[in-house]
Amino acid sequence: MLSPESGRILLDLTRESIRHGLLHDIPLPVDPGPLPPELGEDRASFVTLTLNSQLRGCIGSLEAHRPLAVDAAHNAFAAAFRDPRFSPVEAPEVDRLEIHLSLLTPAEPVLFLSEDDLLGQLVPFEDGLILVEGRNRGTFLPAVWTSLPEPAQFLEHLKLKAGLSRGYWSDTLRVWRYRTEVIEERIPA
Repeated sequence: MLSPESGRILLDLTRESIRHGLLHDIPLPVDPGPLPPELGEDRASFVTLTLNSQLRGCIGSLEAHRPLAVDAAHNAFAAAFRDPRFSPVEAPEVDRLEIHLSLLTPAEPVLFLSEDDLLGQLVPFEDGLILVEGRNRGTFLPAVWTSLPEPAQFLEHLKLKAGLSRGYWSDTLRVWRYRTEVIEERIPA
């Protein structure tokens, strides 16, 4: 768990990266050296942006490959300006965006013999999943359980997100699980 101070710094960095992106079309350059050491550790993160309770962008990393502060700044920029589902964030929106940071644990493989076996191993509201079948790949953060609370429903929609059919099953299907620590900045109504 991040300290409250580090969480606040990380939220500030993500919003600043969005502001920087508006002006320069690149993420905020971050030097983790002067930051608390935990923000300099390699960690994977997702940044989810909402505006008026509606998704406005969500981009992240599934594997730790750079310092957390750098990863969050890059993902905030990408969520605001590179999520192909949305038009780029505009200046009047920046201060109204709610920022949700999900800090991922390393993904661990889930071993299963059948779809029923896999469904029985899922922990709703805690597990994030990565599903891979050949070139098809999709992930759902644990937060998705709030809209898809049943394991079968969660898995069906994850298959669809990965470009597979709802009822798809194969012995070559691979699944990994991860957990998240969530840090949020909500805008008062």
